[in-house]
Amino acid sequence: MIKRGLTDLPLHTGKCPAWLFSRMKRLSGEIAEIIINEYGTKEFLHRISDPYFFQALGSAIGFDWHSSGLTVTTTAALKESINERDLGIKIAGGKGKTSRKTPEEIKKFGDELNISTKKIDMMTYNSRMSAKIDNSLLQDSYELYHHAFFLTEKGRWAVIQQGMNTKNNYARRYHWLYAEIKDIIEEPHKAICSDKKQEKALNMTSKDSREARKTSIDILNDGEFERFAKDVRQRTLLEFGNGLSKFRMPERHHIRLQQEINIKTLRLAREYKPRTYEELVSLRGVGPKSIRALALISELVYGDKASWKDPVKYSFTHGGKDGIPYPVDKKVYDDSIDYLKDAIRQAKAEKKDKLNALRRLTRVYSA
Repeated sequence: MIKRGLTDLPLHTGKCPAWLFSRMKRLSGEIAEIIINEYGTKEFLHRISDPYFFQALGSAIGFDWHSSGLTVTTTAALKESINERDLGIKIAGGKGKTSRKTPEEIKKFGDELNISTKKIDMMTYNSRMSAKIDNSLLQDSYELYHHAFFLTEKGRWAVIQQGMNTKNNYARRYHWLYAEIKDIIEEPHKAICSDKKQEKALNMTSKDSREARKTSIDILNDGEFERFAKDVRQRTLLEFGNGLSKFRMPERHHIRLQQEINIKTLRLAREYKPRTYEELVSLRGVGPKSIRALALISELVYGDKASWKDPVKYSFTHGGKDGIPYPVDKKVYDDSIDYLKDAIRQAKAEKKDKLNALRRLTRVYSA
């Protein structure tokens, strides 16, 4: 399973005006229908999972190209317009409380599209895991508050979700695609687009975290974590014996060892005897705290280090220090814009709305 990309955007407050949303809904629906009728639902999923195309689409239908609201409003407009049409594709989930309805909506739309129970269950699992991985395995200080799941009658799917960082007032968008399934855990990113790079971010999906993942499973199943749990005298990791109190993490990691181990959660997880890291992550109750605790013990006891590098690679604006994030790939972005222009010209929307959409794309192109 491959993540197609991540995008960081400034958090903007306020609600999209009803008059604007109705136009966004109509135009986005027309564009989606043209793409699907011309190229199929598979191509639409590939397009929507590409951060450049999605950014251009949101800008074209009327939203601020560099706003966090683009993600939420564009997916909401697509959801309403696509779900009203018979296109062989549906969208589940959304922002806040609506995102919690994703499993039941996947079931509902899956039945409408005559998808097998097995595929519906697998899509529900992938929906939950995509959110859990971006919240627990990639601890980049962005908490998910938006999750949209695209599903087709063939059982193909894509995810667009967004997290919020209240400290720097930015949002980060995550794109997932069903295609090119290799490993849901290790380096699933296809592209990462972000104007803000975190100085330190625990990334258990990194190839560099492979040994830490393996050791985490051993520590859990062997009960090794019990040694580090707070006992009746409330000892911390740094106060524990066997020379561990003398242990010093490298300064560059800035790891906070004062985090308590959730012993109850780990004991429950141990009862399942997970064979793989994916099985561990999929367990109910295993979240960021448990993942981080096992990663820290892996390094403390066995020297198997996890990656603390933010996996950001690309930016929509400019490159950062040392060339990371990389600047936007203008050729890819140009191709997405040209593709959208062609779809807009074919749309059945009012001429005025189409002209405005083309003008907005031109502004994005020249930005």
